[in-house]
Amino acid sequence: MPARAKSTVADVRRRPGRGMLAATVVAFAILISLGTWQVYRLQWKEALIAGIEARRHAAPLPIAELARQAAAGRDVDYVPVTLSGVFDNAHEQYFFATDDGKVGYYVYTPLDLADGRTVFVNRGFVPEDLRDPARRAEGQPAGAVTVTGLARARLSGKPSWVVPGNEPGKSLYFWKDLDAMAANAAVPSERLVPFFVDADATPNPGGWPKGGVTQIDLPNNHLNYALTWYGLAAALVVISVLAFRRKATDRAGSRKRSGR
Repeated sequence: MPARAKSTVADVRRRPGRGMLAATVVAFAILISLGTWQVYRLQWKEALIAGIEARRHAAPLPIAELARQAAAGRDVDYVPVTLSGVFDNAHEQYFFATDDGKVGYYVYTPLDLADGRTVFVNRGFVPEDLRDPARRAEGQPAGAVTVTGLARARLSGKPSWVVPGNEPGKSLYFWKDLDAMAANAAVPSERLVPFFVDADATPNPGGWPKGGVTQIDLPNNHLNYALTWYGLAAALVVISVLAFRRKATDRAGSRKRSGR
């Protein structure tokens, strides 16, 4: 075979190895990038959880102070707050929920403050058969009350397409739409405090609603995800090294058999 033809054949044989090497480098870079991104997400999540823990264990703030902070753009989610006013029990709103395996509702009731503003308070859970306020009349205070709980940020929109749509006409909600609750309860927007308050576990008369239902559950699996991506990158390196060694061994054996 002419020397030029032999050179061409050798180049063709080398190209697959170069292509495999390039693909391996690209895949390795992608896996390392994904792992590093999860490390950044881990740091973000840990800072978020630490911030929430610091806020929710602080001393309760008066509602007026917390409202000023919210108006200034500060994150007030999970900040303890205390407030006094009169419940507008006739305009309860119901958020579909479960508690200890029971189906029912969180009762969101407008609390009219002395300064003319209104806060929607999540008073707690009632089972489905106690949605009717007449069946828990003892827990419907008519006079001034004081509530201590945690501020909860409003949602900017429906959290997911899989969440059912709200039914304000039935005072029934599957996601916490503050504007819809306010409109259904005839609360003008200029009077509305722009966040919810989850009442603490202080027992209500008659035991219902059952307060203290705030859920603080922020999954933090980013370390596992990072280790998974880095582990895949390490496995790719091992497999690639073994593959290239085998190819080199096969190539050397082929040369010996051809008498080179």
